[in-house]
Amino acid sequence: MVELLAPAGNLSSFNSALKNGADSIYVGLVGSNMRDNASNFHVRDLKDLVDTSHDHDKMLYLCTNTIMKDRDLEEFEIILPEVNSYEVDALIVGDLGLVDMAIENNLEVHMSVQANVTNINTLKILKRLGVSRAILSRELSFHEVRNIAKNSPIETEVFVHGAMCMGISGRCFLSYDLYGESANCGKCLQPCRKDWKLTRANDEENNDIEEIILEKSYDRTNFLSAKDLTMIEHIPELMESGVEGFKIEGRGRSPDYVATTTRVFRDAIDHYNLSREKEETYKFNPEWLSDLKKVFHRGFDTGFYFNQPYEISEDNTATHRKKDIGKVVNYYNQIKVGELQLWDDLNLFDEIIIQGSTTGSIDHIVESMEINGKAIQKAEKGKNVAIAIEDKIRKNDHVYKLIKV
Repeated sequence: MVELLAPAGNLSSFNSALKNGADSIYVGLVGSNMRDNASNFHVRDLKDLVDTSHDHDKMLYLCTNTIMKDRDLEEFEIILPEVNSYEVDALIVGDLGLVDMAIENNLEVHMSVQANVTNINTLKILKRLGVSRAILSRELSFHEVRNIAKNSPIETEVFVHGAMCMGISGRCFLSYDLYGESANCGKCLQPCRKDWKLTRANDEENNDIEEIILEKSYDRTNFLSAKDLTMIEHIPELMESGVEGFKIEGRGRSPDYVATTTRVFRDAIDHYNLSREKEETYKFNPEWLSDLKKVFHRGFDTGFYFNQPYEISEDNTATHRKKDIGKVVNYYNQIKVGELQLWDDLNLFDEIIIQGSTTGSIDHIVESMEINGKAIQKAEKGKNVAIAIEDKIRKNDHVYKLIKV
């Protein structure tokens, strides 16, 4: 049975992953993971995260996948016994220096994509070191992934959705060179996502500079920015590849992104398994791709699975945007009604998203609204409105309206 791994950069995203079908959730420690821009978690948070995950028969993985210097390893020597005491299911490690230390503390070790694992011999060496799983390099073709997975002495995992980096498995020095913030230590400021102008000097003194415009309609372009990966249209190939884990990228993205991507891939995986069980032909559901397009993305590609990525991306090509329109004032459990305080208009049949640290992220179509017990078609800003909603929401949860772009 393949495992679906979902990202969580904060508590709201954690609960979004938990409620939308993730088999495991991976989180980062403050200061030692590749998404330092996310809220992340402290060691003291791990016990509650692990307990909640295990109560729902899910697994909790901890990312420690940055480059480690001696001072970093000294810090981990202190905290790893505590991490083990909380029964974290695995440590995702990017630096070989941490492998022995983690295993000595009885922690299962998964080798991060940052290690750039691209061959079976590396997997054999990792097995001898005690590593139980490796996240394969993003630069592998589907044929290479399948060959490695079927012959690997340890479990393998691949990314199936999310951001792609211009550097080999994220090993990029552009952010450090320009801003002094290292991508390899989780502090990437993403200069590759900006618009650039390419120029060429015609002599050694740079006296005559020629501009090279890569897109005729602009004087600048984001030619360093890759499209996002999605393999939602290739679930059968992945399911039959021998890979044990399907990983969604996105610890720096919003709770609704986590909820949507996790739900879509959960549905697709379950649909494939059901089709096999019933001996029916698997059919791709176009709504899966439509739903993925609603949340933040930079356009979609299949990465290196079937060819080299060839198209550049814009900053965000989502089909919908979120507009902050209010907050939850109360929720009445017995009648399944939420009271919202609005600072923007809300109409009947609007699609909204409600997010909170415990609630996670809930999509909801407003099918019933009342003010003072009277059914209405529209609630104006400045009003409190009651809506019928089955899912439990909580005081101070954020309310957003989805608006088609």
